[in-house]
Amino acid sequence: MNGNVEVVVVGGGYGGVTAANSLARHDGVSVTLVNPRPDFVERIRLHQLVTGSDDAVEGFGKVMGGNVRLVVDTATRIDAAERQVSLAGGGTVSYDYLVYAVGSGASDPGVPGAVEFAHWVSDLEGAERLRSTLAATPASAPVTVVGAGPTGLETAAELAEAGRKVTLVCGNVLGPSLHDRVRRPVARRLAKVGVTVLEGPRAQVTEVTRDGVRLDDGRELPSAVTIWTAGFRVPDLATRSGLRTNAEGRLVADTTLTSVDDERIVAAGDAGVMPDHPFRMSCQAAVQLGPAAADTILRRIAGKKAAPVRMFFAGQCLSLGRDEGVTQFSYPNDKVNALSISGGLGAGVKETACRFTLNKLVSGARKANSRGSHGDRLESPQSENRTTPSGTRRSA
Repeated sequence: MNGNVEVVVVGGGYGGVTAANSLARHDGVSVTLVNPRPDFVERIRLHQLVTGSDDAVEGFGKVMGGNVRLVVDTATRIDAAERQVSLAGGGTVSYDYLVYAVGSGASDPGVPGAVEFAHWVSDLEGAERLRSTLAATPASAPVTVVGAGPTGLETAAELAEAGRKVTLVCGNVLGPSLHDRVRRPVARRLAKVGVTVLEGPRAQVTEVTRDGVRLDDGRELPSAVTIWTAGFRVPDLATRSGLRTNAEGRLVADTTLTSVDDERIVAAGDAGVMPDHPFRMSCQAAVQLGPAAADTILRRIAGKKAAPVRMFFAGQCLSLGRDEGVTQFSYPNDKVNALSISGGLGAGVKETACRFTLNKLVSGARKANSRGSHGDRLESPQSENRTTPSGTRRSA
């Protein structure tokens, strides 16, 4: 390759790390990852951090190739025309290609008092604050979990198994993403660990106060700690940068994950959306989208046509405490079916899935580290612009 291609990955979650490792395996490609934290967060274990059964954190040195440059800072704007990313710390990072992998977090539900009084489990800082709050709260005090998706189910069961008095406010239905038959073992397990489940059209929280929640049917539930797990949002970086987004703020991309505004910006993970190829925001999607985003960039560097992304879903794994869990199987297109595994075996499957995902990142880091002796080479690369230390550009 004539010169070096600079790729900046914004976001160090599952999508960002897998993209960075895939890119870093190739000679002639330099990768910089920008992330606000110095460590990788195992988001699928954050509910365990709350009770102390796992810290949900791994060092980037374990999961990401040593040849990936880590910049601990927050991206504040993408200048597509200049191919630069502005950082909160005052610097800029230039790129030839950019992977947009900023992930997702808790959304403002628009319910009075929720932002002021509720806690969140969707990011490391929120989970750490919740853990500290629980540590200062008597074990007998009532805890309310709002939202019965995977995060809500896992959090409620984890806390109840640890001895907390938990009420789960579902909204319309328990486990809306689950098959009707699979909800049964989930309901049985929640009852076994002592979770009070409220569901139905009027089991909606209309207000959160310092010491309780109010429901749509007029009931007021005492709640020393309220945890909101319903709904996600994505950071507004793309919107603030003038890139096209959908109503949720997700970067709009085609089926090759390429931004509809700029072929040098490629999405990976929750923060992107392909209108013609929708996918569920999840770790399972992110670990497929990261390598796919890398492949799109590598094909463009090599002067080849980018290929549409192909995704495969196997199901959803839920831990319902440390002793039991439920695995909901699905068709490859992510449509759930009636097959499931529950009980202790279900918990084992979930733990295996968590370890497998982490091991996949570790394996990707090792492959990235092998560049130079066994690394991959790009075939028939085209000339690219090179980023110099001063941030100016010259033709390679």
